[in-house]
Amino acid sequence: MVRLLGPAEVRELAQRLDLSPTKRLGQNFVIDANTVRRIVATADVVPGERVIEIGPGLGSLTLGLVEAGASVTAVEIDRRLAALLPTTAAAMGAPDGSLDVLAADAMTVTPASGAGAGEATALVANLPYNVSVPVLLHVLERFPGVERGLVMVQAEVGQRLAAAPGSKVYGAPSVKAAWFADVRLAGAVGRQVFWPVPNVDSVLVRLDRHPPPGDERERLATFELVDAAFGQRRKMLRQSLAAVLGPSASAKMERAGVDPTARGEVLGVEEFLAIARQRSE
Repeated sequence: MVRLLGPAEVRELAQRLDLSPTKRLGQNFVIDANTVRRIVATADVVPGERVIEIGPGLGSLTLGLVEAGASVTAVEIDRRLAALLPTTAAAMGAPDGSLDVLAADAMTVTPASGAGAGEATALVANLPYNVSVPVLLHVLERFPGVERGLVMVQAEVGQRLAAAPGSKVYGAPSVKAAWFADVRLAGAVGRQVFWPVPNVDSVLVRLDRHPPPGDERERLATFELVDAAFGQRRKMLRQSLAAVLGPSASAKMERAGVDPTARGEVLGVEEFLAIARQRSE
């Protein structure tokens, strides 16, 4: 039987490593077993599937995934934590073969990195808050076999990821995530379940992959337009996209069915793609 980590175990492990969680790495460790089980249940983890976890830390969520019968590929940038994780998992009753650890920067990991990464069908992670968006987009881009995800992120970031066009918090992360998946908020997480206690609120974000609206060349062209539009989000599109589309920017947008006087925050991913396609014609 797999046992989960509680506050005493988390602090004992941290003390063993002489570890002080760092803001630089966005380290806030979950110390509440009920929260871990809630995350795993909300992620619809099923026995026998391979899950990729980014930033496992001391192993709180890792053990919850193993308890549910999953095999876990855990990607950890802190080599001290990566080295300790298999020992912790074994001591807490994790079956042999249920955990593979990659001591690596998540932004460099691909399905070819080994440790079962290429077999992953789900992403479940307490993402480091300082790099949550780029890491999430990297996994969505580079791991097409990942069909769904459930990530815990800072509330402000989660709201941006799940925002719809026209929302005040809608932005580049919203559009880019929507290229790959349907994104929605899946619940709030209290501050007291972490050690150390963060000074921000957290949310769960659920992602379910859908077919991309265009090919890889079109994705790159669309994302360039998205970055330009939200880099100057208060400007009309005919101004913010002029450097990318050239002197005929307004005409290209009109052919795409987009009002050149609109702002990026009202366009969905399909509208940005339509402009990108006009650019290449």
